[in-house]
Amino acid sequence: MSSLSLNLAFRYLRSNRGGVFSFTSFLAILGLIIGVSSLIIVMSVMNGFERELQNKILGVVPHAIIKSDTPIQDYELIVDQLNQSDSVISSAPYIELQGLISSNESSRGVNIVGIDEVLESSISILPDNMLVGDIKDLKQDNSIIIGSWLASHLNINIGDSVSITTSDIKTTLLGSFPQSIKLKVVGLYELRSELDQALVLISHSLAQKIKIIDSSSTYSIRLKTDDLFMADKIARDAFYTIEDNLISNNYFEVVTWKSTHGTLFEAIKFEKILIGLMLFLIIGVASILVLSTIIMTVKSKEREIGILKTIGANDSQLIKIFLFQGILVSSIGIFFGLILGLVITVNLDSLVALLETINNRGMLDAYFINYFPYHFDVIQIIWICFISFIFSLLSSLIPSMRVNRLDPIEILRHE
Repeated sequence: MSSLSLNLAFRYLRSNRGGVFSFTSFLAILGLIIGVSSLIIVMSVMNGFERELQNKILGVVPHAIIKSDTPIQDYELIVDQLNQSDSVISSAPYIELQGLISSNESSRGVNIVGIDEVLESSISILPDNMLVGDIKDLKQDNSIIIGSWLASHLNINIGDSVSITTSDIKTTLLGSFPQSIKLKVVGLYELRSELDQALVLISHSLAQKIKIIDSSSTYSIRLKTDDLFMADKIARDAFYTIEDNLISNNYFEVVTWKSTHGTLFEAIKFEKILIGLMLFLIIGVASILVLSTIIMTVKSKEREIGILKTIGANDSQLIKIFLFQGILVSSIGIFFGLILGLVITVNLDSLVALLETINNRGMLDAYFINYFPYHFDVIQIIWICFISFIFSLLSSLIPSMRVNRLDPIEILRHE
């Protein structure tokens, strides 16, 4: 009888006019396709943004910084001691400045970072994202590396000169004025993020000259940790391992990425939850369509139900007919929703590029990451499909139970 129930479920799924699906079945399937695909697309893109922030942004932004308002003497000894900590992958001197970069065409406020060009490859992903040149080219006197977006904005290329004006005041016999220095562009990097617009690199030795400190001093030390989300604890624990005589004359502060970029991660996590709940409403609506489909099918097939009851079919067997119909509708909708979601997600950048071409303007230039990254979380996708199926199954089961209350004598008496 189970095979008969399944055959009848297939039959009731189809339109009375010979179509593949009845109108109500088609609407239920379409609702599930839209709901499931929307959830997969949005959650995969949100996962992609989160991963890009972690891999790219935090691959450049220091996990933690130990900094001081006064020059840190003998920083090389401190770096050696920090590197002995098990949770510290690498550490390096770091001098950060705010300034204005100018070319003949334009100017822009930037974050100027003095790095150790030898140690940078062990602490940052920038050496792996150089578009032109090499990080070690900063060994050249008065050299600078900038992002590809900034180079385009300033209309400059490799070998061109730019002027850097910092907020550090230089005092001479003629008076006090901001320091300004002309530098040669020796490299371009590209992260395809907001950092391309605002981060420029100079050598640590050049930054020392700008800050007017000796070659054994720095203003901060950056750390790369083995656990991003424990960076604050790791940095503090590592700081306590430094010998007192090396830090006795300084006031130190430990700053982590959470204070500068942590709100982005929190925002993405909150948005994932909020958007997920909102999109599940679409699946809820689709489940109501499944429920309506089964109710209408039960109502329209009362005569057949009465006949089946009179020839010996029990309630359990009849319930299976409409339950199988709901399962078929749910399975088809979820399957095609899954396929559509995966296909659209993979081709999302192409769709955005097409819209940008039609509108003749960039849609993502103002955002922190100017493209749509994605990451398929298999467990998350399984949960989306499973919960959608459970919703639809419950929506099928409730009207299917109505078969128990149908009286075949009452039904057939009016035939």
